[in-house]
Amino acid sequence: MADLDVGDIAPQFDLPRDGGGSVSLAASSGKPIVLYFYPQDDTTSCTQEAISFSQLKSEFEKAGAVVIGLSPDNVKKHDKFKSKYSLTIDLAADEERKVIEAYHLWVEKSMYGRKYMGVERATFLIGRDGRIARIWRKVRVKGHAEEVLAAVRAL
Repeated sequence: MADLDVGDIAPQFDLPRDGGGSVSLAASSGKPIVLYFYPQDDTTSCTQEAISFSQLKSEFEKAGAVVIGLSPDNVKKHDKFKSKYSLTIDLAADEERKVIEAYHLWVEKSMYGRKYMGVERATFLIGRDGRIARIWRKVRVKGHAEEVLAAVRAL
């Protein structure tokens, strides 16, 4: 299966989200969507990334964009994570990894010489037309939310 690329139509989804209800691409169609994938709630880098996007949420909204964080954690874990750090962005729960796999982000990773499968930290900027406008793979958290916001403003 080939990786997704800029210009491709973003794979659709409808997933449960923190606080109840669901989140989908269709519900935000016509707006830019920042869809960021992260491995796990309440770990150092994932927490820093979620806080950064939350701090900039009003700026993303001014630019007309929606921000969605997505991980394989369940809704209950998302609720705790969101409450603990006062996060303001939507967190989608992809426990079965169907969306993670549709975006080709369930990958082999390596830590201390041990190989395992996990979520690649990546962000997709989806344009108003539903096509992928920009992709950041193997994201480094520091400054990332600001870089994504600049890309949203440039759309």
